[in-house]
Amino acid sequence: MNSDHSSPIQKLNIGCGTHIKSGWVNLDIANLPGVDMVHDIEKLPLPFVDAQFDEILCEFVLEHINWPPVLKEIHRILAPGGKLHVLVPHFTSKQNFTDPQHVRLFSIETFDFFIPSTKTYQSHPGYFDFYFTSIPEHRITFELSSRLFFFNKFVAKWVNKTKYRQQLYESLFLSRLFPAENIIFTIVK
Repeated sequence: MNSDHSSPIQKLNIGCGTHIKSGWVNLDIANLPGVDMVHDIEKLPLPFVDAQFDEILCEFVLEHINWPPVLKEIHRILAPGGKLHVLVPHFTSKQNFTDPQHVRLFSIETFDFFIPSTKTYQSHPGYFDFYFTSIPEHRITFELSSRLFFFNKFVAKWVNKTKYRQQLYESLFLSRLFPAENIIFTIVK
């Protein structure tokens, strides 16, 4: 694939499964219908050139793997200013405990280790030899599908007002009383 930025914007859907996105390179470990490239993302390096993609999507992938080395490789193939979109289960999600393939848990601050302007990064400098510039989106989602979870829509609205509230939610009894479902991040290189 050509990484020349005069070519069309390239987008990569990592671990796409059956969620095939038109106009994206759909990569998965399984040779499913619509998959453009079959590759195990833990087999590094990924088969792409540096700065090839302007946008990368990882939905429900990172919780299944030892992800920091993969994140470093994603950083390599993401263009400067490019966006990484991540969707993972929140550490309080029941999915973490019902899916035997889940090996990692995530908090609202997990990716702060890779953002130099954050307190997390500053208190742990030098853990990693790559970094991103910002996380403009970080949102905790809650199950809203039944009357049993009626209060979750109010909790979600309050929690996602600020990152400080998200941190309070995770640190206090609220996260045990109202378990979250997922976390959505947009991370900019």
